[in-house]
Amino acid sequence: MAQAYVWLITGANRGIGLEMVKQLLQSPSNIVVAASRNPAKATELQGLAEKANGKLHLVILDVTDKESINKAAKEVAGFLGGKGIDYLINNAGVILGGEDTAFSLDVDILTKTFVTNVAGPAYVTQAFIGLVEKSEKKTVVNISSTVGSIGSDFGAIGASYAISKAALNMLTYKEAKEKPEITVISMCPGWLQTDMGGPNASHPVSVGVEGVLKTILSLKPENSGQFFNFQGQHVPW
Repeated sequence: MAQAYVWLITGANRGIGLEMVKQLLQSPSNIVVAASRNPAKATELQGLAEKANGKLHLVILDVTDKESINKAAKEVAGFLGGKGIDYLINNAGVILGGEDTAFSLDVDILTKTFVTNVAGPAYVTQAFIGLVEKSEKKTVVNISSTVGSIGSDFGAIGASYAISKAALNMLTYKEAKEKPEITVISMCPGWLQTDMGGPNASHPVSVGVEGVLKTILSLKPENSGQFFNFQGQHVPW
């Protein structure tokens, strides 16, 4: 019988998060916690939960709200009954600035982007780290983007989003340095055909997520503090 691992995914109601839930449930050994702001309105998640034989738990979690995060952490600890979270996937994120640039960006939009894309993953990981530490795999994945890679040289546009992802990458590094017993990575899932990525994106969401999960499952402790893409390749900082 395959090893049972527990996964928690934020922003699981659509796009990359929803596809992760779908693919993880293909293995009956996985236990999946799907977190989103309003699971009651997440029709596809509700349908998956009905067929998952208790392997999928839907949890209310707003990554911009500390009270919501803390409440979700207590709820998850309760129904896991002593189990830990093997894989914490900080997937929830926003693109609010569009093709803004450093000299045209709206600082209010930059701030809102940071609250979701940087402060959200930071606080979610703080709230759930005790459960991660109780698990076998002890892995945290911050879903980032290559546009936040300075070394990849994506130019002037998309500043608010890119700056937030560069900050998320530094958060990954700091988390890895503080807790070497935890495996923490940044992960770029690629430009995928989701509501956020748009219909002209280079890859279907299923392809990107398949690569993301394959890469995550192949991680070793020495990979902590590194930045990968969905093809398992290192991304420059």
